[in-house]
Amino acid sequence: MFHKILVAVDRSEVGLHVFDEALALAKATGASLILLNVLSPEDEESPSTPMLNGHGFYPGGLSRSVVEIYQELWENYVERGLMTLRSLAKKATAAGVQTTYQQSLGSPGRSICEWARQLDVDLIVLGRRGRSGLNELILGSVSNYVMHHAHCAVLTVQHPPQPTTDAAHDQQVATV
Repeated sequence: MFHKILVAVDRSEVGLHVFDEALALAKATGASLILLNVLSPEDEESPSTPMLNGHGFYPGGLSRSVVEIYQELWENYVERGLMTLRSLAKKATAAGVQTTYQQSLGSPGRSICEWARQLDVDLIVLGRRGRSGLNELILGSVSNYVMHHAHCAVLTVQHPPQPTTDAAHDQQVATV
């Protein structure tokens, strides 16, 4: 059975759904949770880098104010991640599940696998955004990387299905 579960979370709807699923599993098995948020420049919420030409510098140099603005945006990004982790850890603890959290910087797939090995977890739980084909080739897939490189079991949680409203259902019927 599972004793330590590493949960890869972020601030997205998928990340919060992954947390809910992992929390339910931890409660059912008596496992503890380790929440992990990996900060990555590829993250949709990450501030864009001021290194504008892809060579690591801006032709003509970066003004001090641009660097300061970027640094402030990055610090806010880091703090939002920590606030999310604290909030989720508080929710899990209130549900009776022993929980710790960690935030790191790096490649998400590689970081998740490294932390899982370092912390000797039994299971990794992470989201799956459903990329395939060309999108997966270009953008990569964190879940695919983790499934192929993790030392332990991996549970991927698919994005929850969107409820269809009457208007959306009527539109779907009208297009058929």
